[in-house]
Amino acid sequence: MPELPEVETVRRGLNLTTLAQEIVGGDVLLARTIAPPISVADFLTHLQGVTIHFWHRQGKYLLAELHTTANPPQSAGWLGVHLRMTGQLLWVEPETPLQKHTRVRLFFAGHSPEGDSAKAVRELRFVDQRTFGRMWWVPPETDVAKVVTGLQNLGPEPFAPEFSVDYLTKQMAGRRRAVKTALLDQAIVAGIGNIYADEALFLSGIAPTQLCAILTSPQIERLHQSMIEVLTTAIASGGTTFSHFLNVQGVNGNYAGVAWVYNRTGQPCRVCATPIQRLKLGGRSSHFCPQCQKV
Repeated sequence: MPELPEVETVRRGLNLTTLAQEIVGGDVLLARTIAPPISVADFLTHLQGVTIHFWHRQGKYLLAELHTTANPPQSAGWLGVHLRMTGQLLWVEPETPLQKHTRVRLFFAGHSPEGDSAKAVRELRFVDQRTFGRMWWVPPETDVAKVVTGLQNLGPEPFAPEFSVDYLTKQMAGRRRAVKTALLDQAIVAGIGNIYADEALFLSGIAPTQLCAILTSPQIERLHQSMIEVLTTAIASGGTTFSHFLNVQGVNGNYAGVAWVYNRTGQPCRVCATPIQRLKLGGRSSHFCPQCQKV
């Protein structure tokens, strides 16, 4: 599943490619990709004739701020996207062969070098093999979280001032659960998933099975710092590609090549050469070094 660095990579790519270009049409190839309460027909109707002013991200959600083409432009609502497990947003030429698992197509009037929008048309495709991804249209002057309800349950962003060492300390206090499981809880911190939880725990020297309640203050400080460090490195690398993730140009992320433990079962630890181990924790695979991450 794309995590914060992958979604942030997509967001940045979309802001470099899709802004200020009129949406002139679309096609929904899988109706359930469009989340209720809006119908497929209304979804396409509300998007036609508007432009994307800017893409935002909250946790693993992408939110496009929509404007009308009037002068001055007015709010036209929001386009929400959740990639879920296998979703991809690809910015392609219209003549590009249709990917097998394409679910939604949005057609844009492009900008040619001469400034003639009629000479260039681009397409944004939502490709999703497992079909868990969703898209929303949110009306103007409507609280986005009332429509994209998953936003209501998100904790602070890892880079936000609210995500402080003090905040993390309070969240860990008294919890009789494994720290790895806690890091995957989006209500504690938004955007962290399996890959970067494993990586941050390795850098902080904490075993994934260690209980939150017994973490020391120095451990929590190291964990907080490691989370920021890992996410910063992953964003700079364009995210991680182990299966489905591609950026908007269809390019793989590069973080996998420098991962400390994730997906490296049996390979030597990059610090001590001990073979990396994997265990199941809360139904998810956890990768760790038994030497560097002793309980």
